Amino acid sequence: MNKFLVIQTAFIGDVILATSVVEKLHQFYPESKIDFLLRKGNEGLLENHPIINEVIIWDKKNKKLDNLKAITKSVKKSQYDVVINLHRHASSGLITAFSGAKQKIGFKKNPLSFSYTKKVEHNIGDGTHEVERNQQLIADLTDKGFAVPKLYPVNKDYSSVEALKKEGYVCMAPTSVWFTKQLPKEQWVNLIGKINDKLVIYLLGGSDDADQCENIKLLSKNKNVVNLSGKLSFLESAALMQNAKMNYVNDSAPLHIASAMNAPVTAYFCSTDPSFGFGPLSDNKTIIEVKVKLKCKPCGYHGKKECSEGHFDCGFKIEV
Repeated sequence: MNKFLVIQTAFIGDVILATSVVEKLHQFYPESKIDFLLRKGNEGLLENHPIINEVIIWDKKNKKLDNLKAITKSVKKSQYDVVINLHRHASSGLITAFSGAKQKIGFKKNPLSFSYTKKVEHNIGDGTHEVERNQQLIADLTDKGFAVPKLYPVNKDYSSVEALKKEGYVCMAPTSVWFTKQLPKEQWVNLIGKINDKLVIYLLGGSDDADQCENIKLLSKNKNVVNLSGKLSFLESAALMQNAKMNYVNDSAPLHIASAMNAPVTAYFCSTDPSFGFGPLSDNKTIIEVKVKLKCKPCGYHGKKECSEGHFDCGFKIEV
């Protein structure tokens, strides 16, 4: 087998966890070419990746169907030996089904899985980590051992954040796409108040998170808080998190960045549950949840835009 294609066109964290499949394939097929297909906006995660041959970018926001047709045609033309689809939606299933690959592998939940040569169950909630679920797809090609996800910042990424590392520091990533996945801002302010006053506190996030992080900074009245939201790339953030005294995160993408860098991490699980399989993998890791039993937790796999019970106790009652 000379050519592999790994497909994961979901969100940032999903792409990071999918890199474990790349690592495993490379261990067993070091001379092969491994390409990766992802959605536009996530390509920065795999920039200058030493194992991945080509990153294929699918623009899902502009002319989605036209771009899907073009990607499908391009994938078929590339004549892959094996296509491994970690995404469970029909669009990626279509790419896989028409890839012309000798082996087409993916999860049974994908509507096009009937066209695969191998399909595997994807069960959430049984305690199996997503990395393990992903690697079950290639167990016949490799083995059943566990490979961790990895990101690869390069010298320019480390150089960009070098000045920020001159003093002891912690990183906090307070935001999430889902409201019920993120610790309330009052809780972040409370946490900031408990941090050693000799440590710098860096708030991380994308440009869309800048206002929310600035609000937390102002409410904390802590002069050691620096809002870096929107100022660092994915890999620059990873390089900074790697040497932090601690990284405080939600059940969201920064958690998986910490895992991929084996960085120390404290992860807050509000409405979701670690048994879903998205917990931290770092050697130094702590998971914190509300201690009281709540009938409504977990309320969903992804989290929700608002607390359906109106109290959000799974966030407000966590002891930070």
